[in-house]
Parts: sequence; C-alpha cells; structure tokens
Amino acid sequence: MSDELLGAFALFLVFEGLLPFASPGLFRQTMMQMSEMSDSALRLTGLGAMILGVVLLYAFR
Repeated sequence: MSDELLGAFALFLVFEGLLPFASPGLFRQTMMQMSEMSDSALRLTGLGAMILGVVLLYAFR
C-alpha cells in the first residue's frame, strides 16, 4: 500500500508541474485569478476536485 501511495503522490507532482512547465504565463495568470476568488469559491473548487478524484479512483479501480 505504501508503494501505491508514493506512486500516487509522484504522479500528483508530475501533474502539478505540467502547467508551469508548459505555459508559465498561463500558470501565472491562473494563479492571479485564483488569488482574487472568494474563500467560498476556492473551497467549492477544491471540493469539486476532490469529488472528481474519488469518482475517478472508483471508476478505474
């Protein structure tokens, strides 16, 4: 299980690095837009991402 968790974390880091590597300008613009969002909008976005992640895990397992 720890190998799977480490693999998942490594894959997370790869995905997190894709946008800044491929398009630093778009990444910077996106981060600036996110910094202007309200806390509730950020929480809702985070919740949506978590739900999507759980659904995808169950779908592909």
